[in-house]
Amino acid sequence: QVQLVESGGGSVQAGGSLKLSCAASGRTKSIYFMAWFRQAPGKEREFVAVISLSEQRTVYADSVKGRFTISSDNSKNMVYLQMDSLQPEDTAVYYCAAARSSLNIIRPGGYDFWGRGTQVVVSS
Repeated sequence: QVQLVESGGGSVQAGGSLKLSCAASGRTKSIYFMAWFRQAPGKEREFVAVISLSEQRTVYADSVKGRFTISSDNSKNMVYLQMDSLQPEDTAVYYCAAARSSLNIIRPGGYDFWGRGTQVVVSS
């Protein structure tokens, strides 16, 4: 099992920045991909960004490309999401997720472990 704990959420005005962190523990050597998803009220959970832990390759949703940056510190079992130029439509609960394989890495079903989420609110 792998446990994931997110932190760093909060409230910010449009145009501001936040940095989310995700701490992984447990059988982390089984994890190959780490990602961030988000879910706004009344909407489905959507892909934000993913990173391959060994090769450090990244993929972003079009809606956040150029504004968000995903990174990892494998020595600390940490994954980060730097969010800049935040907009009200970025308001959501942000979830950290871990996958043991590369199948379907942009969909929630492709992930084996999830954190409980951290709330991000962006006001206009």
